[in-house]
Amino acid sequence: MFIKDIFASKKPVLSFEIFPPKQEADVRDVLNSAKDMSSLPIDYMSVTYGAGGGNSKNTAYIASYLKSNLSIPSLAHLTCVTHTKDDMREMLASYKAQGIENILALRGDRPEGFSGELFPGFKYACELTEFIKEQGDFCVGGACYPECHPNSPSLDIDIDNLKIKVDAGADFLVTQMVFDNEKFYAFRDKLAKKGINVPITVGIMPLMSAGQINRMALLSGGATMPSKFLKIISKYQDNPEALRQAGAAYAVEQIIDLLSNDVDGIHLYTMNKSETARKIIGAVSSLF
Repeated sequence: MFIKDIFASKKPVLSFEIFPPKQEADVRDVLNSAKDMSSLPIDYMSVTYGAGGGNSKNTAYIASYLKSNLSIPSLAHLTCVTHTKDDMREMLASYKAQGIENILALRGDRPEGFSGELFPGFKYACELTEFIKEQGDFCVGGACYPECHPNSPSLDIDIDNLKIKVDAGADFLVTQMVFDNEKFYAFRDKLAKKGINVPITVGIMPLMSAGQINRMALLSGGATMPSKFLKIISKYQDNPEALRQAGAAYAVEQIIDLLSNDVDGIHLYTMNKSETARKIIGAVSSLF
């Protein structure tokens, strides 16, 4: 099922993100976690992709498993990094053969220690989006940064580039993690003024551990962390269980506020932790 059709048929849409393991032997753990989350009222699951395609086979395998074995529509990530157009054509043929219908087209990051040509086929996600659409029978999602991509000179320029990506065929957008809902609302208004009217689902990353904090700051691209969020970190960073509870409570509050403001969807970055996902969504399941 195309994810664009899910957005067309209901609102809000709920999605989870999971990621392939670094070790082949751990794939079963990820599948078990996905199976545990499958009883929640989710509409699709997103499967990430290692830098430079390091986990690409597992991405396709997990995405195919979700659809075939758990009857959950899946969204497989795909990046421009290190891939030629011929590489991408072969990968898309493989995805299609495995029943994968939905792809999140990303520019991607430089793999650690990589010194070769970084973008031999596509330099930007808009180019990859257009290429995927040319292959036919795919629904394509795009990423967006409510507070500006870290490599963009300004939010206005970033939104102009986002419009190019949507015009190239992006059917829906998924935001980078958001901690301050007001930043998203301002961003949504700017997109509407630019004529960007595809569905936008908001990325929520629940705070689960003190060790996660620096990673969250890095992955968020500099997203604003409100004082309330920072106070949770400061007060509970030495109390793991209290930090998990407070982090889940903050995510629940965010989701309730977002749904009250008529967002198209919520995208929960689960970190493959089914227990946390169940706790958060269990508190708001009646809203979906």
